[in-house]
Amino acid sequence: MYYSSAECEEKALLDAAFALCAAARTAPKGRGRDFILTAVVTGEEKEALARATERLGERYDAPIFLRDGGSIRKSGAVVLIGVARNRRGQKHCGMCGREDCAAAEKAGCRCAFNDLDLGVASGSAAALAADLRIDNRIMYTGGLGAMELGLLGEGAENIMALPLSVGGKNIFFDRAAK
Repeated sequence: MYYSSAECEEKALLDAAFALCAAARTAPKGRGRDFILTAVVTGEEKEALARATERLGERYDAPIFLRDGGSIRKSGAVVLIGVARNRRGQKHCGMCGREDCAAAEKAGCRCAFNDLDLGVASGSAAALAADLRIDNRIMYTGGLGAMELGLLGEGAENIMALPLSVGGKNIFFDRAAK
């Protein structure tokens, strides 16, 4: 059996993408409750994500979205890590700026535990990618594109995108905002 360099790199990238989803799942969570959502995007769905991210750049006149849409397009796969909308039922927490979860719900605030969990899960996945020598970046811009497309479902409160690349030059360096 013979595997070309391109075949080996594509398999390594996809194997890594699935492992990153596991790393996000097993990352520590606030109060030990797991509301993390993950997915891997390739092919036509990845192109749709790139276009959605670029459309946001046009809508908001924000060049960073155009740049990141291009990076998503060039990547081999994108890992999406999100968090489901929920409340932890914590009494007297105040991390979101409200007295408790009921007051936060009434005010329409997001749960601070969710954002913390998303950050830890995204960092865990990015660290594993680095350990595997898979080039990556955590992008809120691509996460907003994924939200626009509903890629993690209606219950997703927030999403981060981690485009992945294997190549002789890291595609996430030397990127100028358009």
